[in-house]
Amino acid sequence: MKVDTRVFGDLTKNEEAHLFTISNNNGVTISITNFGGIIPSIIVPDRKGNPDDIVLGFETLREYLDDHPYIGSLVGRYANRISKGRFTLDDKEYRLVQNHGENHLHGGVKGFDKLTWDFSEYADRDRAGVMLDYVSHDMEEGYPGKLTVRVNFSLNEDNELTIEYSATTDQPTPINLTHHGYFNLNGARDTIYDHKLFIHANKYIVTDDDLIPTGEIKEVAGTALDFRVPKLIGQDIGKVPGGYDHCYVIKREGLNPELAARVSHPESGRIMEVYTTEPGIQFYSSNFLEGLTGKGKIEYRKHLALCLETQHFPDSVNQPHFPTTILRHGETYKQLTIYKFLTDA
Repeated sequence: MKVDTRVFGDLTKNEEAHLFTISNNNGVTISITNFGGIIPSIIVPDRKGNPDDIVLGFETLREYLDDHPYIGSLVGRYANRISKGRFTLDDKEYRLVQNHGENHLHGGVKGFDKLTWDFSEYADRDRAGVMLDYVSHDMEEGYPGKLTVRVNFSLNEDNELTIEYSATTDQPTPINLTHHGYFNLNGARDTIYDHKLFIHANKYIVTDDDLIPTGEIKEVAGTALDFRVPKLIGQDIGKVPGGYDHCYVIKREGLNPELAARVSHPESGRIMEVYTTEPGIQFYSSNFLEGLTGKGKIEYRKHLALCLETQHFPDSVNQPHFPTTILRHGETYKQLTIYKFLTDA
C-alpha cells in the first residue's frame, strides 16, 4: 500500500494544506488533509463492485475554510457541548469560548477542525496512513494546559479505517476527541431514511432544549431512539423533533474496541460498522445542512447524511457521575475508533 500526497491549497502566503490519498487492493480509497484532520472523501464499492463516495464534503480547500457544520472534521479539544462554556477543575473555574449561544461546542471558535497539523506519512504491505501532530497551548480557547496531540489515520486491506488518538498534558485539562464524518452509503443520492441502523446501546443521555445533559440517563426501550434491533432511520425520525442528535451509552464488555453501531444500505449492499474504545456514540441525522453545496454540485439538505461520533459524554466536566474526561500530567489519553466497510454480497 502507499500514500499519494499533493498540495490541497494555500492557507496563507507561506503555508499550504496537503491532501493524502490512501488506496487498498479492494477498491477502497480514503483522502485526508492536514487542515483540520478533515476526511474529504471515502470511496467504497457496492455489492457489484461499483465505487462511490460515501461521505459529504467539498472539492476545494477554500470551501473548508468557509463556515460549515464540521463536515468530515477532527473535533477537539472537547467534542460536543460544555454548558455555559465553563467548568471547575481542582477548585478553579475555567471559562471557555462560548461559540454556540451561551455554550461551548466542539472546541470553540478555532478548534482542532480549523488548525493546520504537522504530518508524516507511512506505508507497508498491509497498511498505510498519515499521522497528524499538534501542540495546543495553555489557555487556547480557554482550556488549561499545554496539550500535545497525535492522531493516526490508517487504512488496511481489511477495509478498516482506523483513527487512533493520543495526547499528553503538562497540567490537568479536559479532553474529548472525535471524528465528525457525514456518511451516506448511497453516495448522497437521497436522504438516509432508507439506511438501516443498529446501535449497541440500551441507554442514552437525556438533554435539554440546548442539547445540554440534564444529568439523567434513560432507557431507549419504548422510544424512537431504540436501535437495538436494526431499523430504517426513516421509520421513527418523524417522532423526534428536528431529527436525531443524541448520545448513546454503548453497551460495553471491556476496554478493547467493541461494536458500537452498524449501518447498512439495502439497495447498494454497502455496510459500515463502527468499533470504539469510547463509552458513548453521538448519532446525528444532519439536521442543518441547507444552503450548502458539496462535491459534484450536490445541494445538501436536511437528513442527507448521518454522523456516528465516538466520544465521551457531553458536558462530562460538569457531570461528576459521567466517566471522567480529565487528563492529568503523567497520563496518556488514548482513543481508538475503527470504521469497517463491507458489502452484503
